[in-house]
Amino acid sequence: MRVTFWGAAQTVTGSQHLIESASDRILLECGLFQGKRAESYAINQRLPYDARAVDAVLLSHAHIDHSGNIPNLTKSGFHGDIICTHATRDLCAVMLRDSGAIQEENVAYLNHHRKSPQPLMPIYTLADAERSLRQFVSYDYERWISVTPRARAMFGDAGHMLGSAWVLLELTEGTRTVRLCFSGDLGRRGLPILRDPSPMPEADYLILESTYGDRSHPPVNEATSDLRRAIGDVVARRGKVIIPAFAVGRTQEIVYRLNELVNHGELASVPVFVDSPLAVNVTEVFRTHPECYDDETKRMLIEDGDGNVFGFARLTYVRRVEDSRALNDLDGPAVIISASGMAEHGRVLHHLRHTIEDPKNMILFVSFQAQDTLGRRILDGQRYVKILGDEFTVRAEVRHIEALSGHADRDELLDWVRPQARRLRGVFLVHGELGPMQALAEGLASLGITDVRLPKRGESFEL
Repeated sequence: MRVTFWGAAQTVTGSQHLIESASDRILLECGLFQGKRAESYAINQRLPYDARAVDAVLLSHAHIDHSGNIPNLTKSGFHGDIICTHATRDLCAVMLRDSGAIQEENVAYLNHHRKSPQPLMPIYTLADAERSLRQFVSYDYERWISVTPRARAMFGDAGHMLGSAWVLLELTEGTRTVRLCFSGDLGRRGLPILRDPSPMPEADYLILESTYGDRSHPPVNEATSDLRRAIGDVVARRGKVIIPAFAVGRTQEIVYRLNELVNHGELASVPVFVDSPLAVNVTEVFRTHPECYDDETKRMLIEDGDGNVFGFARLTYVRRVEDSRALNDLDGPAVIISASGMAEHGRVLHHLRHTIEDPKNMILFVSFQAQDTLGRRILDGQRYVKILGDEFTVRAEVRHIEALSGHADRDELLDWVRPQARRLRGVFLVHGELGPMQALAEGLASLGITDVRLPKRGESFEL
């Protein structure tokens, strides 16, 4: 048995891990790599294995860096099942269609501005995305699923986003059985809306995310007060708060926290806009999966008169392009939540163009920013940045609410592994930059785990 790491290897993007035995080929995730445009296009377009030889895909959750290249996989000849939870399937139905449309739009824009007789082709199209959805098969948590005649799997709640899961894969080859656990993206204990991650199962090997393997987050309950303070500061100077937020998970959490502030009379009098058609559609999916909610959110649904924890009087969901453009002409304070979360594409780019040079305004980051993204450049303090081809001077205030992270920190990752540490024969760290991975590896060694690997892209290991 062998595992090969084709993504999220010493980087936080493009999750993709191939498990092979004498008879089976099972793919954990098929995410889009995000970063420098030319490099991302090349990596995403050319799958590094034969898609036709893959028997099944196990998908931990719907974020695009985990699911976003599935339409390319099916277009390339994969005919098996894409196995996930019910909520993940419903989210992918929205997100992959949106991603296909973005692929077509991006290529059309680039071809219009390139001087080359050979036009670029989209990695996949909207139609490709829609066809891939036919192969999705969804299941509940905590039940065994037959993947192939010699492999079975189980999902456990990862607490990271709606429908997110860790995966336990049990493979049999001859008289030998190996249990491999994949953490997916682990959430934090105490996050709103979702249940806490369920305990790590017994396993021989572990593939573990390491996004924040070198740091501890502030307490979860600080995030709401940080959000209130940031909005209050900008309202006082009559500016705008631009929040680049992932349409899935982070936008809904921000709205949930603002709803709490409104209910307690703690939010400054300011209009709030969610300007992302995808976020609007995804919020509808959230409303249809209360089985994923924690007890506090279920109680709020009962106590709230309209049963809506994703809306309040001053909140407007924006769909139409003309309404989005009108936000740039607003006079006075406003909060605009818009995708994408790393400011790489989407309507948030237009809002940044109109606000980034005014010191009254604030760019408020509420999630991880990967290397080589616009969000990372702004957060790192670059004075000049390019947005949609034009250069701008960063004069707006820049803040980051780290307590809003949806990823477990170092202590939470180690706590999750600790009960099973002595049993583990090996751990592979993924979904992290090299520094956090090395720091987490030291922490795992302190638990008595002697074999911790930091795989590079394309590197294989025998199980």
